[in-house]
Amino acid sequence: MITDGASIDPSLVALLPPLAERLLAAVPGQTGMVVAGICGAQGSGKTTLAHALEAELAKHGKRALTLSLDDFYLPKAARTALGDDVHPLCVTRGVPGTHDMGLFSATLSALASAGPQHTTSLPVFSKLDDDRLPIDQWRAYVGRPDVVLFEGWCVGAQPEAEDGWRGPINDLEAAEDPDGVWWRWWNGALANDYWPIWGELDPLILIRVPGIESVVRSRIKQEAGLAAAEPDKPTMDEAAVRRFVAHYERLTLRIWDEMPARAHVVIDRNDSFTFSITGAIR
Repeated sequence: MITDGASIDPSLVALLPPLAERLLAAVPGQTGMVVAGICGAQGSGKTTLAHALEAELAKHGKRALTLSLDDFYLPKAARTALGDDVHPLCVTRGVPGTHDMGLFSATLSALASAGPQHTTSLPVFSKLDDDRLPIDQWRAYVGRPDVVLFEGWCVGAQPEAEDGWRGPINDLEAAEDPDGVWWRWWNGALANDYWPIWGELDPLILIRVPGIESVVRSRIKQEAGLAAAEPDKPTMDEAAVRRFVAHYERLTLRIWDEMPARAHVVIDRNDSFTFSITGAIR
């Protein structure tokens, strides 16, 4: 099993050479920067894959940098304001509209134009504090990477039609968004603020897991790891995790349904954390 700090499963190691080959094919000589997307639900292994690909690409003399969508969440105060102005569910980080995609675009632009000695500040979000860290605690990256590995749970996700609401799909939506007000807000944000950025992703890699219950179990394990790392900070129990994952369920199911036909690479990960590529690499 892959966990934070653990060794990488051999099945994932076996995928690194062909994935690196696909990434290298996208690198436009020495004058550009590739932005690859890695989409996967919570606990799917996307962060592990991204960091493993960094090391694999280094063997070929290419600098790769992993950026996480999570680090571009809006600060807590901004999400609280959205909760007051739009819908109470906007306070919870996760869905499109709760990220600062302007900051993401600016960060990509800074990286793409960076000289060898230029330092780019990379935002850091604390999940335990549920807030963006002050800028003096951000990461610093020197120079320009050849490849940016952009990983996140909804990276590359396609919005639904504006009239696509067909009613709640889980208890959270039934109780707190029965008319789809929140859904219309985040689906609109996905269409306007995210979808244009997704068009720059090459390749787009999707990691699928067996189902929502697998996402819940993985998230519970992540919370246990967070609690062990910082025992003085509050973490989520199982009930809180299930509520949290319910915020993501609708778009996660849509991703699993429609993205395989568009993604350049589809990786299936089972509950034993064994990985395999499904179909051809495009």
